[in-house]
Amino acid sequence: MIGYILISLIILFSLVILFSGIFTVKQQTSAVLERFGKFRTIRNSGLHFKVPLIDQIAGRINLKVQQLDVLVETKTKDDVFVKLKISVQFQVIKTNVYDAFYKLESPHDQITSYVFDVVRAEVPKMKLDDVFERKDDIAIAVKQELNQAMSDYGYDIIKTLVTDIDPDAQVKAAMNRINAAEREKVAAEYIAEAERIKIVAKARAEAESKRLQGQGIADQRREIARGLEESVDVLNKVGINSQEASALIVVTQHYDTLQAIGEETNSNLILLPNSPQAGSDMLNNMIASFTASNQIGEAMRARNAELKATKEIKSRRNKIQRDQRNSDTDTREEL
Repeated sequence: MIGYILISLIILFSLVILFSGIFTVKQQTSAVLERFGKFRTIRNSGLHFKVPLIDQIAGRINLKVQQLDVLVETKTKDDVFVKLKISVQFQVIKTNVYDAFYKLESPHDQITSYVFDVVRAEVPKMKLDDVFERKDDIAIAVKQELNQAMSDYGYDIIKTLVTDIDPDAQVKAAMNRINAAEREKVAAEYIAEAERIKIVAKARAEAESKRLQGQGIADQRREIARGLEESVDVLNKVGINSQEASALIVVTQHYDTLQAIGEETNSNLILLPNSPQAGSDMLNNMIASFTASNQIGEAMRARNAELKATKEIKSRRNKIQRDQRNSDTDTREEL
């Protein structure tokens, strides 16, 4: 009975030892095997066997693309403190698993140190606006530096990205105020341009209205003059002379005006002469005005003619004097 139990235990122990030598490696992963603390081999994905109690799995290396986010605070050329978030995408080279496992203790710390070094060397050369515009240049500089440094340790830098640029809060507030002021300036310019267009359009409309109004008044006066001329001709044909015809027309228009004012119920108070001599007085005043105007015109024309004659006489006298001086000069030169 005891022998049977011992045999069972030996068989069970043997099975445990046997199965302990079987292990699996996941996809996109490599396992590093050591024998008595010394590197033996690297196993990739699949089912594998190792010598129990002799071979040990020292560690597993992830072959997937990994991302490390590094937050760096530095100063720009114009003395503005800014925080940059650098995202580094890296991967262990499958053929360099040995270097990645044994040469580098902490890859994340190593990458972070290089990112800090490059960013703090590049950003202080730029102004704040340039940092936003040339963030791709910063990312390329970080990638180049990391590739040169990390390739010796079996790491490949896939891509680096500047995913965030965060200036100081006061600087951001100032930038927002500048942006708002610029937009208000543009809005004011558009509003002023719209007002200018409306003013110009209104002025053009008023000018056109005045032009048409003046044309209408001119046409109206022309027709009135033509009507008066025809009225005088008709009255002359029945034996009424021009002065009597003009007086009759003025009186008729005077009473027509009074009638029109009387028919208008909402008109303001207007005082007009309404005596029997009103028409005759107005006609006499008009004739007197025309006569005085003609006299003034004749006097001005006579005055202008006199001034013109005086100017011509003076011009001729000056010409004669110049000719005399030139003649005297020629005579002296001949002598």
